[in-house]
Amino acid sequence: MTSLHLRPLTAVLPFIVAACAAQSAAAHDDRCAVIAASVEEAGFSDTVSVICEGGHASIVSDTYPDHEMMTGIVGTNEQVPVPAVGYAAPIPLETTLRDTPQTRDASLGVAVNGVPIYDYTAGGEMTEADLHHHQTRHDTLTTHQLDVCGGHAGRGDDYHYHVKPTCMIEQMENAGDDAVIGWAYDGFPIYGDNNPDGTAIAKGDLDVCNGQPDATFGYRYHTSEDAPYIVQCLMGEVADFRSLPRVAPLRGADAGPGPTPGVPPRGGVQDLVFTESDDGERRMDYTYEGEAYYIHYRPSDRPDCYDFETRTVTNGGAVQTGEYCR
Repeated sequence: MTSLHLRPLTAVLPFIVAACAAQSAAAHDDRCAVIAASVEEAGFSDTVSVICEGGHASIVSDTYPDHEMMTGIVGTNEQVPVPAVGYAAPIPLETTLRDTPQTRDASLGVAVNGVPIYDYTAGGEMTEADLHHHQTRHDTLTTHQLDVCGGHAGRGDDYHYHVKPTCMIEQMENAGDDAVIGWAYDGFPIYGDNNPDGTAIAKGDLDVCNGQPDATFGYRYHTSEDAPYIVQCLMGEVADFRSLPRVAPLRGADAGPGPTPGVPPRGGVQDLVFTESDDGERRMDYTYEGEAYYIHYRPSDRPDCYDFETRTVTNGGAVQTGEYCR
């Protein structure tokens, strides 16, 4: 019989720890490369960067997409899209599924073009019970709060998606069922309406968060034609849920107050159009009860600041001006 001479655990433990650390680092590098590739292959690497450090891949952008915005909105909150330079969406490089979902009255992930992704509602944070019932009253799609691309400007005057980002998908160089269209803040990918292999998703396959198991990533989210349309909660662990990013509302220059928060005009507006000119001016024009209203702004002399002129229903039709900054 051969005699085995075993080394004490204290002698081999450093080698085990080093091997595990190396394996973990390699896994992080692999996931980082996949996330970066999802942005690059979609064709957005000129405006979106991916920085991997501290166990996260930060998808960095100004949240301002290069596609049509705001057109088609009826239920406007009289907010306008303003770039949020340096917005960093942290995607964990290690993922772990939870037993219960987490909800948030803010973004749950980010699209590969750097635009934040919210759930489909606009009525505050949903409870776990709410997730199992269609929130008809707060459905941003059926209440005509979204533009033709699936997004709108929120309370922070930030553009974000609430449903499938159709215009972004049309721009993607790798558009197809196997293309990742975004990443949730728990580290899992978001795909379109079909499975990555092109097969249809059977009724009942998606869970309450609009996701299902995935052979490659362990889990994945989807968009869908019916509510909840896109990820509506997170099934994975998030190390510090409260630290997830939010776009702060505009503030007044020289520490002054920001613009008055918009209030949706009763019954909605008509003919809302958002345009940009070559000199950087952005104009949102619309009518309400036969009168013309608008929110116009252009870059001021200060970095990340803008000169505004507005005539809104919220402020009673008075023309107001001000300089506001990120």
